[in-house]
Amino acid sequence: MPNLKKFVIIAAPHTSWQDFPIAILAKYALPIKANYVGKASLFKPPFGFFFRWLGGAPINRSKSTNKVQAIVNIFNSRTAFILAMSPEGTRQKVAKWRTGFYYIAKGAKVPIVMIALDFKNKQLILSEPYDVTDDMEADFKYFHSYFDGIEGKHPELY
Repeated sequence: MPNLKKFVIIAAPHTSWQDFPIAILAKYALPIKANYVGKASLFKPPFGFFFRWLGGAPINRSKSTNKVQAIVNIFNSRTAFILAMSPEGTRQKVAKWRTGFYYIAKGAKVPIVMIALDFKNKQLILSEPYDVTDDMEADFKYFHSYFDGIEGKHPELY
């Protein structure tokens, strides 16, 4: 991945607040200068500067805006951009993953790298870059299979 300047990272399972600090530590331990987007309220004083310093960018989730296209535009306007996201979109148990990361990768024409947060074995496991296809169902089967058997901090939430 050192040659890749643009890609989307999906990290799962996201079951604990501890996932974020672990991801930040991994960002500095690995040669990956990942960014993330977060709800705008995180970026307000007094701690907003800290979240920006960690590579965050605020996104207003309360308005009806095309967030996917806004992020695709960021990819297209930069020579290097790596976006890390949680496919679940929350730490709670979800019936299915959100699809924004997929449409961002497709729209920006960048691959997806999967990072498994394996608390049971105390590992972060990185995949090879995966180029999305025109078969979303098959792509999601591939993504889900990558994370099979991985236990987050709270496995009951995954």
